[in-house]
Formats: sequence, C-alpha cells, structure tokens
Amino acid sequence: MTKKISIIGAGAVGATLAQRLLESGASDIVLLDIAKNMAVGKALDLLDASPIVGHERTILGTDDYKEIKSSDIVVITAGFARKPGMTREDLIAKNAWIVKGVSENIKRYSPDSIVIVVTNPLDTMTYLAYKTTGFKRERVFGMAGLLDASRFIYLIAAELKIPRSAVQTYMLGSHGDTMVPILSKTYVSGKPISGIMTKEKLGAIVKRTCERGAEIVGLLGSGSAYYSPSAAVFKMINAALEDTKEAFVASVCLEGEYGLKDVAIGVPCKIGRNGIEEIIELELSEEEEAAFRKSAKVIKSSIDIL
Repeated sequence: MTKKISIIGAGAVGATLAQRLLESGASDIVLLDIAKNMAVGKALDLLDASPIVGHERTILGTDDYKEIKSSDIVVITAGFARKPGMTREDLIAKNAWIVKGVSENIKRYSPDSIVIVVTNPLDTMTYLAYKTTGFKRERVFGMAGLLDASRFIYLIAAELKIPRSAVQTYMLGSHGDTMVPILSKTYVSGKPISGIMTKEKLGAIVKRTCERGAEIVGLLGSGSAYYSPSAAVFKMINAALEDTKEAFVASVCLEGEYGLKDVAIGVPCKIGRNGIEEIIELELSEEEEAAFRKSAKVIKSSIDIL
C-alpha cells in the first residue's frame, strides 16, 4: 500500500527530508509552505531529478492544507530558524503561533496521522502540537535526542580516531543547552567511555555537543543545520513505515515515566507503525538524574510561556 507523507515547511530541513524520502523510494510526498511558489519550485526540481536518480515517487508542492488529507505521517519543520546569538527559547513567541496553526490543520485533515515535530524550541513545540491536535501522545513526538547523540558520537570518534559505529550512547533531556549525555551508558566497542577518555576531555566534548547547533548557526550566518536533522527524521520515519520498533531518543509527553508528568522531553522510545510503541526507562546515575530533572524544569518554564 502506497504511503503518504506530508512535510509542513519547504525550507532547508523540509526540502532535504523530501529529497531523502523520494530518493529512497519511501513514499509519495506533499511539500507544503505558505510560500507556495517555493514549495512548488522545489517539488518540480525534485521531480526533474527522478529519472536521473531512478525512482517513481511523486511530490506535490502546495500551500493548501487540503492536500495533506489522509497522510500517514506529517512532519512539522515550519518556523523561523535561529539567528546567531539567538537561543531556542527566544524562538517561542515566533514559532508557537505557527506550530499551533499547523497542528490545527493536521487535526482537521489528517486525524489518524503520526506527527513528528522538528520546529524549535523542539520540546516546547512538541508539547504544543500534542495539546493542539489532541492526538494520543504516542502519535506526536519530536526529533531531538537522535540528532544530539549523533553529534556526540561523531565528536568522540573524531577525538579517539575510531569508527563512529564503535560508539554507543544516549542523549536525554531537552534539545538545547540542558541536554543530558548518559555517560554511564556510553560505550566504545563495548567498553565504558570513562575508562577510555579523561573526565576533562569528555567534558569538553559534551560542551561542544551542546553548542553544536549554535556553532553551525554562527558559521552559516543565515539558517541552521539541515543535513543532520533531516537524516534523523528520515531514520524515525523509516522505523514507523517499516515497523522496526528500533529505539531512538525522541521528545514525548511523559505521563509518570521518569517521575515526570505533563512535559515533553527526550527519552528512549521504540518507534513502529503506531508511533511510540514503548518508552524505555533507563537507570540513571544520581548526577544524570539531577541533570535530567534540571532539563525538565527548563522545558516546563518554556511551556509556561505558552
């Protein structure tokens, strides 16, 4: 059965995600943006590449929400990108009304869809989308920890000059400055990272991981990261389409897990055809537990602004 994925926002993340999905043959795409001409233009450009790449999928560029009707998955990338010096929290006032409007249209036209949020500040926007759609929490989650862990893995592997595939880790908490690397469960070729890298060096890598998004924003000058975020969303979508039940850290509204309620925050989840199939509760060290609760407190303060 042909699957349908709608991407709301035809900016760099949305368009790159569309390319990944089309060229993998994963699904047909609707690319929606209030800037209709941009969505239409990018869709035509991607279609022109299809004979070269060799796929038969279709993509429609539009500004009409009726076109997202009966989507299996809807991805929200719409919103303002960070500018140099701007924190994710600075984006709340700018992006909340956008995500709320998008969520209302998803509820109207694709009430049975899975919703993946990418718009920043990620955890706050995920909470807003969850509350606005009224969907079960299993069907509304945000992409965050998978990207943050990937950045952490890359930096560890680069420092140790080892294959990236040799590093395993989790990055919980917010998609922001208070993200929580779970060092007690970070391994290199099955060996604890604590026995391989000094605390000082590891601390420096953690700091750079937390600042990686801002580092990229500063270098680009305009816009933010899009290759890695689109790759992370693509991975989550594939897990849902193929029902792999693979475990990723995603932002989801907790209902007692980790002792938290009514807050969207990054935790390990198994993702399958129903969205979040299971929330995995890791055993955290005292230091990790404290950092995780601090991260939740920061997210809640952002939610309160809503």
